Amino acid sequence: MESLNTIELFCPCIKYISKTNISDFIPEAPVLQPVWDYLRKNHQDALRSPLFPVIISVSTYFILCLFYMTLDFLSTVLPALNRFRIHSEHPVKLQSILKAVQLTLFNHVVFVFPAAIAQWFWRPPLPLEAAAPTILEFTMGVLGCTILFDFQYYFWHMVHHKFRWLYVTFHAIHHEYYEPFCWVTQYMSVWELLSVGLWTTLDPIILQCHALTGYAFMVVNIWISVDDHSGYDFPWSLHNLIPFGLWGGSVKHDTHHLRPTTNFEPFFSHWDWLCGTSSDHNHSSAMTVQKRALYKY
Repeated sequence: MESLNTIELFCPCIKYISKTNISDFIPEAPVLQPVWDYLRKNHQDALRSPLFPVIISVSTYFILCLFYMTLDFLSTVLPALNRFRIHSEHPVKLQSILKAVQLTLFNHVVFVFPAAIAQWFWRPPLPLEAAAPTILEFTMGVLGCTILFDFQYYFWHMVHHKFRWLYVTFHAIHHEYYEPFCWVTQYMSVWELLSVGLWTTLDPIILQCHALTGYAFMVVNIWISVDDHSGYDFPWSLHNLIPFGLWGGSVKHDTHHLRPTTNFEPFFSHWDWLCGTSSDHNHSSAMTVQKRALYKY
């Protein structure tokens, strides 16, 4: 009798589920459509301009670097913050910052901006689709571009370390700093800067991403690049959140600057593992204490 009542109780629910089309729960327009419609309506010329990728990349870079530079200054008077620096015993010097910023500005003014302006003469305005990408398309597009860029830079990076002429000519300048900080991210030769910029621009095209996805990837790419060079090891850093050591992060890239024959991968760590170029790395003093306490239990 009790089982009969149970069946009668759930019968209406079963009938409702059987008659319901799952498409009824999927919104007709993508969630990002209002955002994309606003951008297309109010900033169409800017979005289609060949200069826009440069503007969004440079502005993102300087905003992030100013944020981490502020942390560097604060860490000299806040021991609680300084504990999350990988090299807490060595504060970032103003002279080092000015040197890195000077080269960054020089490369952008003399090479990057003129190259972007030259695109006006050969590159047609970027076509803008009416429909926005779905959340799945947007997420998978950014992830796909990140994975592709990670693959490209790993082998570029490894080759430029294996062949001495390439290293001395194009990459050695980036290794003038043994303990990286935010402004070291783009303290590099013009060849390396243009290579990185080319992949960042082409990868969304190769994967046929939506324009909104491509611009988002540029921002994400710069964010994780600056974070890799930041010299900070926070609990919320990606390498402490993503399991199984799949993400390299600042701790592994810091080790690369100390031991340049290891940890060539910019973001993930699977290529270093597969090719035998991975190595041990050091955490900040604060995270070392937390991880010891975690492993203890």
